[in-house]
Amino acid sequence: MEQKSVPAAAKKPKKERRSEFSGMSKALVRRETISAYLFLLPSLIFFVGFVVIPMIICVVYSFLDYGLAGFEGFAGLNNYIEMFQDKVFIRAFWNTVLIVVVAVPTVTAFSLWVSSAICPMKAVTRSFFRCVFYLPVVTGTVAVTVVWKWMFNPYTGLLNQILGTTGFNWLGNPKTAIWCIIMILFTTSIGQPIVLYVAALGNVDQSLIEAAQVDGATKLQVFWKIKWPQIMPTTLYILVITTINSFQCFALIQLLTSGGPNHATDTIMYYIFDMAYKYQRFGYANAMGVVLALIIAVFSAVQFKVTKTDNG
Repeated sequence: MEQKSVPAAAKKPKKERRSEFSGMSKALVRRETISAYLFLLPSLIFFVGFVVIPMIICVVYSFLDYGLAGFEGFAGLNNYIEMFQDKVFIRAFWNTVLIVVVAVPTVTAFSLWVSSAICPMKAVTRSFFRCVFYLPVVTGTVAVTVVWKWMFNPYTGLLNQILGTTGFNWLGNPKTAIWCIIMILFTTSIGQPIVLYVAALGNVDQSLIEAAQVDGATKLQVFWKIKWPQIMPTTLYILVITTINSFQCFALIQLLTSGGPNHATDTIMYYIFDMAYKYQRFGYANAMGVVLALIIAVFSAVQFKVTKTDNG
C-alpha cells in the first residue's frame, strides 16, 4: 500500500509552527509599516519644512529685536509687553473677535438652514444650488473685491442706489466699514459649509427618520433628535474651519480698506502684515503671530469641548 507523503511543516510540533507563523506575521507587519512610512515621508518632509520649522522660528524671533538691519539684540518679553500696551493692537484684537463672534454663528446657522432646504430637492436642482453658493469660494479674492467695491461706491454703487443714500461712503465710515467686511466675509464663507452639510444630511440614516415619523415626531423633533447628533462631526469641522478663516481675515481688508478708516477695520492678521512689511519690525510681528496662534487654539479647544459635551 502506497504511503502518502506528509508536508515537513505538518511534522513539526504545534508550538514551533505557531512561532514560525508569528515570526512571518511580524516580518510582514514590519515590512508594511516601513512601506507606509516611506509613502508618508514626502508629506512629512513638507510638513516639517513648511509648518513645524517656521513655527519654531516664529517663536524664537518673537523674543528678539529683529528688524530691517537684522538681529539687533535679545528682547525677552518686551515684544509681548509692548503688544498689550499697543492701542492699535488692542483695537485690532477686538475687531478680530467681533468678526469671529458674528461671522462663525451666522455662517454655520445659515449654511445649515440652506442645506436643510435644498437637501430634499431633486439631484439636478440640488447640484445647481450647491454650485451657486460655492461659486464665491472658487472665484478669486481680487475679483470678488472689485465687485463689492463697485457695490459700495458712494456715487455709482448699487447699494446706495437701492437705499437712496447716494454719497454715503460705506467703507470710509468707521461705524459701517467693519460691518461691510463681515458681510463680504459671510458671502464668501458659506459655500463650503453648505456643500458639507448637504453631504452630511444625505448620509443620515433614513430608517430612523421614518421610524420617528411613524411614531408621530414633528419635523423639529426629527431634526433635533436624529439629524443633529449625526451631523455633529460635520458641524464641529465647520465651526473650527470658519473660526480659523475669520481670525485670518486679511485679503479683503488689504484690498478694500487697508485697515482704515482710522484703524476701524484693522485685524490682528493685517496688523501683523503692517508691522512686518511696512515698519520692518519682524520680532514684534512674530510675537503677535504667536499670540494669534494661541487665541485660535483656545477658541478651537472650546469648540471641541462644547460640541463633545452636546454630543455626549
